[in-house]
Amino acid sequence: MKQISNYLSAAFLATTLVSVMGCSTPQRETVQYLEDSDVTTKVKAAIYNDPQVKDNAINVATFMGVVQLSGFVSSQAAADRAIDLARGASGVKSVTNDMRLK
Repeated sequence: MKQISNYLSAAFLATTLVSVMGCSTPQRETVQYLEDSDVTTKVKAAIYNDPQVKDNAINVATFMGVVQLSGFVSSQAAADRAIDLARGASGVKSVTNDMRLK
């Protein structure tokens, strides 16, 4: 009886592990997360310190070195300047523009 209980316990454990592994989603490695955070900080600082774009409501997000700019800007010139600033930050692979004019 004890042997059957051990087999059932092992089968249950194996089924549980397979189920959990099947439900997991790929996650960024910690290093990539820290690099993306660093890039986001650099881009935000560049935008905040530039008098042409600092008063606009621009959000910055980074994933795998790709910077996404979103929010609202007062002019196309401000949007273009924000894109140039983002491209100039170290660690940026590309920039996606999702900004809208007010």
